[in-house]
Amino acid sequence: MSESANTLAIINQSAPYGNSNGQESLDMAMAMSNFAQDVSLFFIEDGVLQLLSKQAPENIDARAYHKTFPALEFYDIENIYVCRHSLESRGIKVSELCIDITLIELHELPTLLACQQHVMSF
Repeated sequence: MSESANTLAIINQSAPYGNSNGQESLDMAMAMSNFAQDVSLFFIEDGVLQLLSKQAPENIDARAYHKTFPALEFYDIENIYVCRHSLESRGIKVSELCIDITLIELHELPTLLACQQHVMSF
């Protein structure tokens, strides 16, 4: 990350269905990356559910936007952080996620966010 880069953290804490937060945060991440923003994604609480590779949103007439997560690499979005406690408390293994991530402890979140110029939460 260059010193002149604008940095943006997007915190995902909502489950993938029932609202549009997950889809909107993913769209924002890709759009902001196109505008020279250095985007970092954080998944905490129920937000970790967005990354499950085995989802069946068609059963509730929802869009399978989780299939778009692998495209993040084409947008140079490489900083994808997931809270270990959030995964463990929901019985989710890293191997069940649809993309490669960096595991973090919840207490690391404030330090990582302090390095960002802008923070948005969904």
